[in-house]
Amino acid sequence: MVQTQPDDRRGTAGNLEAVKRGFFGRCPHCGQSHMFRAFLKVADNCPACGEELHHHRADDFPAYVVIVIVGHILVPLVLLVETHLAPPFWVGMTVWPAAVVALTLALIQPVKGAIVGLQWAMGMHGFDQAKQARDALRGSSASVASPGGT
Repeated sequence: MVQTQPDDRRGTAGNLEAVKRGFFGRCPHCGQSHMFRAFLKVADNCPACGEELHHHRADDFPAYVVIVIVGHILVPLVLLVETHLAPPFWVGMTVWPAAVVALTLALIQPVKGAIVGLQWAMGMHGFDQAKQARDALRGSSASVASPGGT
């Protein structure tokens, strides 16, 4: 039986796996170390595998994605509660802003991590050289895994 993946490639990830690792705040390459050195500051390099992460250009995109997610969660909820329960005005003025802040703070780091993971997996911005190296490794391991081309 021929092994399809050599052991040294165990840590590399495909697109979906890299996004998932980023969502959970892990390095998109190895998934072992933390991606963030502060709440929203991406580490320059992964401490575990040394993968360079400073190339990311997430900019304002994570904030826009979080706004869309929070809006799609809270707007229907606000409409439902306000039309069916009709709570006092002060309840709406305290509960809904608190819910917006809590959801925003809970989602901003995972969304940013997922976007950096996607950029890494797709080879966007400065990650293109790392992607070419991964693709070359995959190409050479595929030829090693199936000798004779079959």
